[in-house]
Amino acid sequence: MLIQRDQVVPPRPGSYPGVTGVYTIDPVHSSIGFSVRHSMVSNVRGRFDRFEGLLKLDGSDPSRSEAYVSVQTDSLDTGIQERDAHLGGPDFFDSATFPLMAFRSTGIVPLGDDEFRLTGGLRIKDIELPLDIDVVFGGAGDDAYGQHRVGFEGTATLRRSDWGLAWNTPLATGGVLVSDKVTLTLDVSAIRLDRDTAA
Repeated sequence: MLIQRDQVVPPRPGSYPGVTGVYTIDPVHSSIGFSVRHSMVSNVRGRFDRFEGLLKLDGSDPSRSEAYVSVQTDSLDTGIQERDAHLGGPDFFDSATFPLMAFRSTGIVPLGDDEFRLTGGLRIKDIELPLDIDVVFGGAGDDAYGQHRVGFEGTATLRRSDWGLAWNTPLATGGVLVSDKVTLTLDVSAIRLDRDTAA
C-alpha cells in the first residue's frame, strides 16, 4: 500500500528514521586508538589496525540499537616495534593466547544533541567488565559508490589493571612508567548491508 505524503508521521525529536538497518564497520575509513600517560610527563598514542564490527541501528528508537566490535590484539601499533612487542606479550595483551578483545553493547542512552552513552561489556583476555562509551552521531548519507554510510565518534576511559594489564615500573623520581588510566578513541564509518529493509 502506498502512503500518501500527508499520512507520513514526522520523526520524533532525537529519532533518525533514515539510518535504520544493519551496518558493517569499514576498517579502511575507521580507527580505534588509545592514549596513555608515559613517565608522568607525556602521552603515548597508538591504534589497532585490524578490527571488525556490526551495528544494528533503530533510527525510530535509538535506545534499541546494538553494537559489536572485535579487535585483533596483535595489530596494535604505537610506532615503536619493541614497545609493540612488549604490549602484545604476556605482560599486557598476551596476543598469542588471547588474539581478540571484544565489546558488545547492552544498552544505549540518548543524551540529546546527537550524543549517546553506549553501555556494554569489554572483554580483554579472559576478563569481561562493564564499559561506557560516549558517542556522537556524525551523520549519514550515500558515498560516491552509492553505499549508505553512518558515522560516529566515541571516547571511553578505563583502568587497564581492571582487565589484568597491570605491568608497571616505578620511577626513581616517583610515580610509575605507565599510567593505569587509558583513554580510548573511536572514529567509525559503517556501511549499511540491508538497504531494502532500512529504506
